[in-house]
Amino acid sequence: MTGRAIAVILAALAAGATVACTPTGGDSSAKTSYTIWDPYPQYDSGSDWVALLNRCGTDAGVTVTRTSFDTTDLTTKVLLAAQQGTAPDVLIVDNPVISTLAEAGVLASADDTSLDTTAIPPNLLGAGQSAGRTYGIPIGANTLALYYNRSVLAAAGVDIASVTDWASLTSALAKVKAAGKKGITFSAIGTEEGSFQFLPWFWGAGANLTKLDSAQAVAALALWTDWLKQGYAPNSVINNTQTTSWQEFATGDYAFAENGTWQLGNAKKTGFEYGIIPVPATNGGTAPAPTGGEFVSVPVQKDTGRYATTRKLVACLASTENSLATVTALNYVAPTEAVQAKQVAANPELKVWVDAVKVAKGRTGDNLGTRYPKISQPLWTAVQAALSGSKTPQAALTEAQTAAAAATK
Repeated sequence: MTGRAIAVILAALAAGATVACTPTGGDSSAKTSYTIWDPYPQYDSGSDWVALLNRCGTDAGVTVTRTSFDTTDLTTKVLLAAQQGTAPDVLIVDNPVISTLAEAGVLASADDTSLDTTAIPPNLLGAGQSAGRTYGIPIGANTLALYYNRSVLAAAGVDIASVTDWASLTSALAKVKAAGKKGITFSAIGTEEGSFQFLPWFWGAGANLTKLDSAQAVAALALWTDWLKQGYAPNSVINNTQTTSWQEFATGDYAFAENGTWQLGNAKKTGFEYGIIPVPATNGGTAPAPTGGEFVSVPVQKDTGRYATTRKLVACLASTENSLATVTALNYVAPTEAVQAKQVAANPELKVWVDAVKVAKGRTGDNLGTRYPKISQPLWTAVQAALSGSKTPQAALTEAQTAAAAATK
């Protein structure tokens, strides 16, 4: 069954293309050599990240051979390696991919490997679960919030403390526009980035991904659509990635930008004073935002005796001391409360991100698993249709629900 599942997924990923994969992790039968694959090609052999991997190997009494891939290539590489019996011992992979690999039989569960996941909050652990079993632990998390430009809001007479829900946020955008500045920018591009950025508003309205055309979902899409109609958000959001959306905010003309923890370094380079607030839910409070970040997982090995050492490697990467160094380097929020407290003590600016992560949700959670991508694509298509004016929010989401239901039945 595993081989058949892998073949089906590979066919879908490759879309008929031939992909060659040469194992790069060395002899998998060598008991003193353990392989780790990660999605961080930006970190070379002299980086702190690779030094940590090597140190964890030394502590476990083995040599670590590390190979990095671009995130988009890693899933296909792992599926092929599993088919060939050359999967790495430790795999660090983007959290929405976990359910795909788990359902294909590529990953060993925490029950199989005796991984300790008790310190991880359920909302973060959910992205690594499928069919009631856990397949790894998050190395860190990121999510979305609203950056704001203090001077733009001050010039418009907006007190940021008054922005607590959708109505007060929209009122602030109206004041900003009246003062001659621009309101809010975000990414609504027709890709997963668009869904990722829409989900805080979708979930903040109380909507559920199993019913894309609910009244709550329509209200969320109507909010975005009305912002464009009123000129509170630019038409460019339809094509904006999260990077180009940030570049708009960095001009200093916008009051707000929806973006993630990964922009903190760039925020300090903008030249203007900024602040950060959570994305508000429709009637107040913090909206659940989707979690980003990678999971440390353990691919299935024929020699299950290797799991004991693999478990030591994973525990080393997830330890409190090492976790703090890793999430700091990656601009992530730590997955455990103990390390989150250390982060906030070192940098109080991170408190808003820690609070956001505490209510965040995994995109493949709610038992969606591999159904999520089949729901996300109709969702971002609906967002595009509504924002472009080709369909009303209701019509766009009704069509999306029909497509998602057909794809996931």
